[in-house]
Amino acid sequence: MIKTDVADVRWSLEDLLREPVESSLESALAELEALVSAFEADRDKLTDDIDPAVFYDLLGRYEAITRINRRVGVYASLWFATDTQNPAALNFRGRVDHALTNLGNRTLFFTLWIQGMDDGTAARLLPGAGDLRYWIEAARKFKPHTLSEKEEQVINLKDPNGIDAMMGIYDMITNKFTFELELDGEMRTLTRDQMTAQFRNPSAAVREAVYRELQRVYIDNSTVLAQMYNHRVRDWATEGTLRGFATPISARNLMNDLPDAVVDALLEVCRRNSHVYQRYFKLKAGWLGMDRLRRYDIYAPLAKSDKAFAYEPAVQMTLESFDRFSPQVADLARRVFEANHVDATPRRGKRGGAFCMSTLPEQTPWVLLNHAGKARDVATMAHELGHAIHAMLASGHSVLNFHAPLPLAETASVFSEMLLTDRLLSEETDAAVRRDLLAGAIDDAYATVQRQVYFTLFEREAHRLVAEGADSEALCEAYMDNLRLQFGDSVDVADEFRWEWISVPHIYHVPFYTYAYSFGQLLVFALYRQYQQEGESFVPRYLRLLSYGGSEEPARILQEAGFDVASPDFWQGGYDVLSQMIDDLETL
Repeated sequence: MIKTDVADVRWSLEDLLREPVESSLESALAELEALVSAFEADRDKLTDDIDPAVFYDLLGRYEAITRINRRVGVYASLWFATDTQNPAALNFRGRVDHALTNLGNRTLFFTLWIQGMDDGTAARLLPGAGDLRYWIEAARKFKPHTLSEKEEQVINLKDPNGIDAMMGIYDMITNKFTFELELDGEMRTLTRDQMTAQFRNPSAAVREAVYRELQRVYIDNSTVLAQMYNHRVRDWATEGTLRGFATPISARNLMNDLPDAVVDALLEVCRRNSHVYQRYFKLKAGWLGMDRLRRYDIYAPLAKSDKAFAYEPAVQMTLESFDRFSPQVADLARRVFEANHVDATPRRGKRGGAFCMSTLPEQTPWVLLNHAGKARDVATMAHELGHAIHAMLASGHSVLNFHAPLPLAETASVFSEMLLTDRLLSEETDAAVRRDLLAGAIDDAYATVQRQVYFTLFEREAHRLVAEGADSEALCEAYMDNLRLQFGDSVDVADEFRWEWISVPHIYHVPFYTYAYSFGQLLVFALYRQYQQEGESFVPRYLRLLSYGGSEEPARILQEAGFDVASPDFWQGGYDVLSQMIDDLETL
């Protein structure tokens, strides 16, 4: 049964730990302790001449340990996400992190041995590893950057009470923020998600007020938030140096199993194509009757009215969009609602934004939303359900490799958004509304491609500056330079945006993550063009691509789909699609 009132859409976590939770946690940790103790006892079996059957048995037992670890860890994370100000949730997460870190350190020897085994041993073991062949191959790529077991254990022990704890405090501080905004003649106290829903308000005065209020609150806290970022960057640099990475971004690229050259090509093509969006913003200013857009106006709607989307119609609209593409895809999305794995109610203290959490291959993923009734919220719903669909299609793999690698993690989510937009465009007969819908899709593509790439470009510069001892003012100036390069003379950027970077959670939590959004969006442009050309015959190939999960190297998966991600021409093709969308918009 799908809940219909957004005020009551809160997920159940009983599929992870049943009530009473304390008892379930104790049982899970006791089972983990027994499995880990037995696993440790067989450590001496890991030799160069190990019997393959013994290795595969150890591999299976490591999977079993990982499964329990995931259930317990995800429960703690999801509980905290729904109420970041709850001391009980915070304490529970801390206890779980401490316990799982200690247990993880005791099994660390296994992955370190896999990373360090010689080529001859690998040649004997890989043929029989089946679905986990690539997982082993990917682990071995970290061999040049892996420290001794004791050093790795020290890092694992320090992080939960060090940089990870600091990032948790960042969440606690920022998720507690409230904002004052006058709407319809009434002063309201809003959360960040409720504020960002107003980025597309038809009123230029409201849009300006929204951005000014957001920046005011973050700037009032800029000293502590900027200091947190400084420590994040220094911690990342220290560990990267110890591990011998050539550049700060190289660590993320290896985690994504992408050569530095591929990422450099993506970033450079995106940088060279800034003119595409600069042209769009100049056109948009004319459509809005403005000489030039302000930074407050880049998501401004072209239509005068801001259509509201209640929760239940938004769910049905999304599911129907999926069903038109593939009934299988719609059924998978429906499972998330029917399992009561959605939390969509906006409330103070809840983590802002949206995410999808996939725990075990056979479990329906959990989806967090903050549904405020805007068109963007419907697109976000389709996006996060796309992540869930991706995970469920990859459910035939192990807990160790069913998660899609980061470069492909946005494929299903962005594709799902495009299905929704396509459906809305196909049903709308009013030319003005169609124009607004298409402009909204281009705005969303800006937020997913260009904005995210420029975050990554800023991170590269920020990490360099911090290494040289720069202060927060220097980072602010670097961010303003970043905005000037991004917008050129197409957008006026007020000075308060110099502090915008402290409000971007990704650069704190997952350095250099954001280029994955650009990777995914440009890839989806290519995939969607194939879908438009091929129709239903495209669907099985697309579903097969998603079904790989993380069981194969990203470049190989995409090569099967006919893409060469090392070629700048491939990435340029995505911008060609964008340019065509802008051309189409001009004709409406």
